[in-house]
Amino acid sequence: MSNYVGIDLGTTFSAVAYIDESGRPSILNNDRDDNITPSCVAKIKGEIVVGERARRQWGNDKKNAAARFKRDMGSSSTHKIGGKEFTPTELSAAVLKKIKSDVEDKVGEIEEAVITIPANFSQEARDATMEAGRLAGLNVKYIINEPTAAALYYAYQSDGDLSGTYVVFDLGGGTFDVSVIKVKGQDVEVVASNGLHKLGGDDFDKVLWQLISEKYKEETGQDLTEEDFPINDVEEEKKSLSGRKRTTVEIDRDLIDVTRLEFEESISSLIAQIEMMCETTLDEANVSPEDISSVFLAGGSTRIPCVVDCAKKVFKQDPVSTVNVDEVVALGACLYAAYKSDGAGLSEIQKKSVSKLNVSEVTNECFGTISVGFSESKGEDLVNSIIIQKGESIPCSVTKTYHTLFDGQSAIDCTITESKSPETNPRFVKVIHEQTLDLPPDRPAGQEVEVTYSYDENQTMHAVFKDVSSGKELTWSFSKASGESTQSEIDKFLVD
Repeated sequence: MSNYVGIDLGTTFSAVAYIDESGRPSILNNDRDDNITPSCVAKIKGEIVVGERARRQWGNDKKNAAARFKRDMGSSSTHKIGGKEFTPTELSAAVLKKIKSDVEDKVGEIEEAVITIPANFSQEARDATMEAGRLAGLNVKYIINEPTAAALYYAYQSDGDLSGTYVVFDLGGGTFDVSVIKVKGQDVEVVASNGLHKLGGDDFDKVLWQLISEKYKEETGQDLTEEDFPINDVEEEKKSLSGRKRTTVEIDRDLIDVTRLEFEESISSLIAQIEMMCETTLDEANVSPEDISSVFLAGGSTRIPCVVDCAKKVFKQDPVSTVNVDEVVALGACLYAAYKSDGAGLSEIQKKSVSKLNVSEVTNECFGTISVGFSESKGEDLVNSIIIQKGESIPCSVTKTYHTLFDGQSAIDCTITESKSPETNPRFVKVIHEQTLDLPPDRPAGQEVEVTYSYDENQTMHAVFKDVSSGKELTWSFSKASGESTQSEIDKFLVD
């Protein structure tokens, strides 16, 4: 029997699950027998450490530890450990390699792994996640959006009893995602999905730290430093306020009282952003709160009472969680791993467990190209022409035809754009690739150029720009895999 695992690679904590011998998705605890592993990397006494020891080190000495690097996936940011710079992809690979080791110590070699990502991750971040899995030595064929994974587990757990329109409300340590889904039995169709890339429990921690800092200054006249009150301690106080209406923080023998109400007021602007994103997603799905059968919770930050109240306010019902909210995404991801496999490594019981599952995703962004348009007010002007719309069922492929502009045109600019909404102004879109396609000389204007965009199951974009008459074409797939040199660097880092 082969092991197909799902990994929730989180901003603050990560979890892993597999389909056990009884055919049920199960969380695999780490070497400390914890169900979640801190997504932290540190250098302690010359040894690279991942997990709880690294989290404690990061709380006290950020020069020799790194955390929260998931938020920078796909960017040019780096994190320094012991004077050496590492990319978010390398650090994520270190976390994944630790998880891989823990899994193999318990249940043996991993056949395939699915890694979860926030629904709002950019193309760069999605590709960087796949690359991190490769660097960690995992066979990662697929990634899956976190709320979709959660929805998949809730549908599985219902044993076919779900039928209707549902919401997955996923607030973790670093990101917020909300998805409207249709479920019939164990068929899961994503209708609309949105999120906030940098809003989660970590942001709540920072706001609470500032609140306590201001109170400390009022009480003592002194400025509070992170040495006096590490961020890990703030996280514990935040958790305390989820269960109690007041907490007392002791800092160097000074006692600072903080109430839940004060904390909730301090994060009210963040909660307002979550509320607005939920309302936007309902609008995009063309449904009202009354159409929603139930709201499913995922992510550790959904334990905060005012977060639950926010979901209740928007969707006009009490949200539910039928499993540990820290685990639901990983449990759904392992189901997806088995569902997407060829089945060769699954036992008959495991095959039966996922045989009724069906998942349908949609695009979370618009993809277009820069072309020349015409309007009465501006005449000829550059416009962003949308080719794949947000909310398109995937996998998908769309072709649009454009034309050369003038006689003797010898090249066209092939520009690929990405945007959260169908934006036509080129100033307000993100350019993810630019390249030039050379054309045959001495031709009249109006030559056809076909542009085909395809979007695969991992929500990765592929593009073809084709000059129809000559057959010349430019092909591109979003990939930042960096090859042998990156592999060597991460291996060196892991054994330093």
